[in-house]
Amino acid sequence: MGVLTWKNGVYLLNGQPYRIISGAIHYFRVVPEYWEDRLLKLKACGFNTVETYLAWNVHEPKEGEFNFSGMADVASFIELAGKLGLHVIVRPSPFICAEWEFGGLPGWLLGYEEVRLRCSDPLYLSKVDHYYDELIPRLVPLLSTNGGPILAVQVENEYGSYGNDHAYLEYLRAGLVRRGVDVLLFTSDGPTDEMLLGGSIGDVHATVNFGSRVEESFSKYREYRTDEPLMVMEFWNGWFDHWMEDHHVREAADVAGVLDEMLEKGSSLNMYMFHGGTNFGFYSGANHIKTYEPTTTSYDYDAPLTEWGDKTEKYEAVRLVLSKHGFYPGCDFPEPIPKVAYGKVVLSEMAGLFTDTNLEHLSDPIRSVSIQPMEKIGQSYGFILYSTYIQGPRQGQQLHIQEVRDRAQVFLDGQSLGVIERWDTQPLDITVPANGARLDILVENMGRINYGPLIRDPKGITEGVRIDNQFLYDWTIRPLPLAPEMLASLSYRPVTDQGQVEHVELSMPKSVRAGLPGFYRGCFPVEDIGDTFLRFDGWTKGVAWINGFNLGRYWNAGPQKALYIPGPLLRKGENELVLFELHGGPESCEVELSDQPDLGQTAAVDEAVLNFVQVEEDK
Repeated sequence: MGVLTWKNGVYLLNGQPYRIISGAIHYFRVVPEYWEDRLLKLKACGFNTVETYLAWNVHEPKEGEFNFSGMADVASFIELAGKLGLHVIVRPSPFICAEWEFGGLPGWLLGYEEVRLRCSDPLYLSKVDHYYDELIPRLVPLLSTNGGPILAVQVENEYGSYGNDHAYLEYLRAGLVRRGVDVLLFTSDGPTDEMLLGGSIGDVHATVNFGSRVEESFSKYREYRTDEPLMVMEFWNGWFDHWMEDHHVREAADVAGVLDEMLEKGSSLNMYMFHGGTNFGFYSGANHIKTYEPTTTSYDYDAPLTEWGDKTEKYEAVRLVLSKHGFYPGCDFPEPIPKVAYGKVVLSEMAGLFTDTNLEHLSDPIRSVSIQPMEKIGQSYGFILYSTYIQGPRQGQQLHIQEVRDRAQVFLDGQSLGVIERWDTQPLDITVPANGARLDILVENMGRINYGPLIRDPKGITEGVRIDNQFLYDWTIRPLPLAPEMLASLSYRPVTDQGQVEHVELSMPKSVRAGLPGFYRGCFPVEDIGDTFLRFDGWTKGVAWINGFNLGRYWNAGPQKALYIPGPLLRKGENELVLFELHGGPESCEVELSDQPDLGQTAAVDEAVLNFVQVEEDK
């Protein structure tokens, strides 16, 4: 498909002037059955290239165990893009940020206390090398120099926002070349002195990331690279959401205006994101600027295509600007994917987390004198349960969790004492009877930090638990990664009309079981398969699975009000839905599968957008 070079500030494809008009679609955020639909919608908008990150933690979820199948089949995604006539930019990095768990780094790295991330630390580099030895040979046949669609490969991602170890960048560059990568290599950083100084190296093409202030950003870039092509590797056309805040929306007219200015200046660009997709499973990341902020399951990003792949007003505004500059639709827009309302589903069975049988099925206990974080016991994602016995009597004291990451539910003899959260670490009042009591602390990993100096983010409890100033010792630790095969072993029992289980193995009255974590299961029939949306009205917080596939977290804290279920995850006939609800289900134990997203993620059409569209159509 051609070889990309540059000369005198212009990209050349097979020796002819060329401009990259790219949009970001992450294969690991879209079910494979929809890859073609999303890529065709990119092409139908006038784009000639697709860009994707590659997520290390998706491909090596456990050290030495690699996955390149299903949603992780990056080679098939790239091959499909090529067959559809699109060029490809890949960004293996190995750090990607992307609001993705740990910025794409695998959680098991933190099991090595001595490892230093994103620098020339020999241990870290050895782990990168092992991964690249598996990954890069899968990409080399797909390079444009070998007749494939990949035009360019990123060396590291926004490194100037993190460090300045140029020897590390040189090592990554040399490693790509040594493994056969002979297409254009590049870095991408923000357009500031600090970022360009720290993140770029002399013999690698530098690109910049920004969402506005085009003249100012390009001027700063030109202070460092006077003769290279202008390339905005990330044109931020929307933004992502954190739990407990409002949904972010950027007006289509504003995006169109900035895009128009970039193209007027002769720049190439990659629109981040063209289609955001979904943070399925436990892969949503987090930020920490002033406080810890976990990212929602939806990665809609207010992009030109919605999370579920529908066209927006922003899509139309972008298409018109691209057409104005000679980048016309390369195909027709695909037919809309049907959406189906399957109605109410009663979750008629429940498996309590704290029953001995279920805990045995879910986890093997580990005895430890002191608290250990997840990574020290070989766990990366999900939940972890810490249990110990406290001697009594203790009157009017306070329970402290020192460095909880990220959200802990505390139980004393099976009754809830309360919640301690990373962003609200107030202690809990505790009184222990004379005969002592059992203390259970269930901690949720809500996503490792994916950007900035605090990315080293071990999970669980990282320091200790104390009552007043006295640390507690002698713990039983149960990792709860909640893999699908573990859920299949649970013992469910019928739920009564009050939403409580008829019989459990805990020696406590039903009146105190309300609010305890448990798994709720229900089945529903499907005849016509289509996309649907799981509304969690009445439920509090937890994780949802459809037919064993982890849809991600839900939380009534908002802004997200429903989870997107792509049609390919359903099957004709009976389908199984499971919720791991952390605070006890509602009385009805019902959910709704709707054909309307109701996520607060579709911006109203405003007059500025309509006016812009009309002016461009008239031209």
